[in-house]
Amino acid sequence: MGQNETGFECFIVDNGSKDGSIATLPKLDARFKIIELGNNTGFASANNHAAKLASAPWIALLNPDAFARPDWLTNLFEATKLTPNVSMVGSTQYLALSDTPTLDGVGDCYHASGIAYRAGYGKQLAPPTTGLVFGPCAAAALYDRDTFLRLGGFDERFFCYHEDVDLAFRMQLAGGDCVQSHTAIVDHVSSAIASSVPNFAVYHGTRNRIWTFVKNMPLPLLILLLPAHIIANLAYLLWAAFRGRFRATWRGIWDAILGLPQTFRDRKLVKAHRTISSFALLAKFTWSPVKVLTRGIHIRKLP
Repeated sequence: MGQNETGFECFIVDNGSKDGSIATLPKLDARFKIIELGNNTGFASANNHAAKLASAPWIALLNPDAFARPDWLTNLFEATKLTPNVSMVGSTQYLALSDTPTLDGVGDCYHASGIAYRAGYGKQLAPPTTGLVFGPCAAAALYDRDTFLRLGGFDERFFCYHEDVDLAFRMQLAGGDCVQSHTAIVDHVSSAIASSVPNFAVYHGTRNRIWTFVKNMPLPLLILLLPAHIIANLAYLLWAAFRGRFRATWRGIWDAILGLPQTFRDRKLVKAHRTISSFALLAKFTWSPVKVLTRGIHIRKLP
């Protein structure tokens, strides 16, 4: 991890890999610690494990298929100073295997219907200016460690997919903001590990999308926006039928429904940390359905 910023500690978490990748690591200095969990506990659990061991005030997450530019850490830290109440910073991600510079994403947006998407994916654009987004893609993100731990970190029920959106929602409710940095850049292979089992991603993404909405949406907005959320998920189900993904999508919806009792219990903890009003939360959502369909960029101006 050739970074200009050298004052860091790094936890390399081996989440039950079977490809011998740990053995291929070069000789590492004392800043690096290898944690072998023995089996695949999921993205959420593995990152929570490392976050509890860390001692720095900020924790940076970097997926094994994301390759940081040398000034990545430096620019992430600089972004924390741009506005008060920053608890998250997102990276500008480019597709690592593309022949021409192509965005992998510039932050996670959250539509009012409960649909999250990675903005800018597949677009051949210069990175937009730094501003505020709903949340970062956790493949390459910076989090305030105290806030991360106080809110319980990633929800380990999610296992993987959408856990970063869920955490961003909780951090937003707790009064935090997310800065999307146009100078903190990584090259990302994008779902390189899970792409061999797309139904795995479809299932977890579907289930966790519903849990995120029900778990975090304040009650007045939950009642108001629930019809839109139901319609959006039915639209996904119809779309999946034409893509050969109906079974995985339906299973995700069904298991989400079965898990709703625990999700409603989790709302109590979310509410205990909430500091902003429903009205203030509305301003953080994306409202344009066109942006959802086109993965349109929605970066709000810094105050």
